[in-house]
Amino acid sequence: MNNAIERYGSAVVTLPSDREILITRQFDAPARLIFKAYTTPELVRRWWVSADDEWLVCEIDLRVGGRWRYVTRSGGAEAGFHGEYRAIEAPHRLVSTDVYEGIGGIDPDDVAALDTLVLEERDGVTTMTVTVLHVNQQARDMHLAAGMEEGMQLALDRLEVITAGLR
Repeated sequence: MNNAIERYGSAVVTLPSDREILITRQFDAPARLIFKAYTTPELVRRWWVSADDEWLVCEIDLRVGGRWRYVTRSGGAEAGFHGEYRAIEAPHRLVSTDVYEGIGGIDPDDVAALDTLVLEERDGVTTMTVTVLHVNQQARDMHLAAGMEEGMQLALDRLEVITAGLR
């Protein structure tokens, strides 16, 4: 049996607090390859969005204080996201802000989430946890209601395929 295929759609989403989303998934890949796929624009373009989406911007300045920004187009609508790296401990930890630019009537930076990616490798399997800390419960619930889990499952399945190809 192919463990990668068995892992498709296997990310688990939990809500540890009123402000947090916790995503957990295992990969049959070393942490260094998952970290590389998370922080290399050419690789992010291959897994982060739907295959039907068009990339307009994929910029990563991987340093503490550096910024990242992604802009895509799907069905004629553009979606932008940006953030700033707060901590980088390659290949096991990455902390950054995460801002969705499409919130009407609100300064998007006022509702920035804090994302903490942790990669723990054991016996060729890496457990990834992503904690998304929102400014309040309303922001967290809006994130969940936007269909985050379905898109995230597909993206993490593509991430599994890409890391397999990097080995």
